[in-house]
Amino acid sequence: MKRIIFKAVPYDKNLVTLALESGVDAVMVESEHVKGVQDLGRVEVITPKQMPAQPVNEKKDEETAVQRIQKGENIVLQQGWEIIPVENILAQVDSLAVEAESLDTAILAAGVLERGADTIVVLPEAAADLKRIVKELKLSQGTMELETAVVTEVAPAGLGHRVCVDTTSMLNKGQGMLVGNSSAFTFLVHAETESNPYVAARPFRINAGAVHAYCAMPGDKTSYLEELSSGTEVLIVGHDGASSLATVGRCKVEVRPMLLIKAEIKTKDGVREGQVFLQNAETIRVVTPEGEPVSVVKVKPGDKLLVRTDQAGRHFGMRITEEIKEG
Repeated sequence: MKRIIFKAVPYDKNLVTLALESGVDAVMVESEHVKGVQDLGRVEVITPKQMPAQPVNEKKDEETAVQRIQKGENIVLQQGWEIIPVENILAQVDSLAVEAESLDTAILAAGVLERGADTIVVLPEAAADLKRIVKELKLSQGTMELETAVVTEVAPAGLGHRVCVDTTSMLNKGQGMLVGNSSAFTFLVHAETESNPYVAARPFRINAGAVHAYCAMPGDKTSYLEELSSGTEVLIVGHDGASSLATVGRCKVEVRPMLLIKAEIKTKDGVREGQVFLQNAETIRVVTPEGEPVSVVKVKPGDKLLVRTDQAGRHFGMRITEEIKEG
């Protein structure tokens, strides 16, 4: 995740307030304004002296920047940098900070060499784009490839403990979490964004499945649903594959009647199969290839659902190379 600093130099209380509301990691102000920012909110405050700007206008500037960073100086590449010098610097250092004067510049800096600068210092002229910059750089997790699987079986599975994941975010139609019996085959379980005659929509909630199930997490990791707790960051995925972060507000584990849904994908190399246990209730939905949420009580063999397939093999949620079969 990128670190975002808003540079409020010259000082502007309104812009500092905007920065705090936008969720930046730190605010940069002149030393005489440090206490004023700390009085406004709990946030890291730094000064230009603690993070001096380094111009990169010619080759020797590039070399100077590398030397300063390698010596441990906390510098930021000054506005006006270009791609090639930044690429050259990134190839020689472990971390890099750059200034950005617009949304486009911030996104560009974050993606250089598919790694990008670790820290983006947003300048005052980009204040209008600040919330979008934070959203794109801190919440967006890129795009995942989803596939279409065909349902082969839907069957009652008795009582079981299921996990309701209540996030601190309002989710939209088409969004949910990837959950399954195997980390190699997860189903897109939809958030409770849809109303019905009996229950109001709860767009912050994903009734995600049984306690033992895997869920896809940020950073190419997985977790058991039972392990989620308040403050955990989870991966939210849309029907288009776009992924983002949400924070768990609470998890509710309760005994409920369960359904077992099985599905498969036929490929030239054979058949890939997956399963998921979900609560047997009208409000729990999975997602069609068209991005439409469909209730699990209406899903039947032959229906098509969105899933994600991967290589099996995880140890404490991290990917490993190991021969493994999960059913």
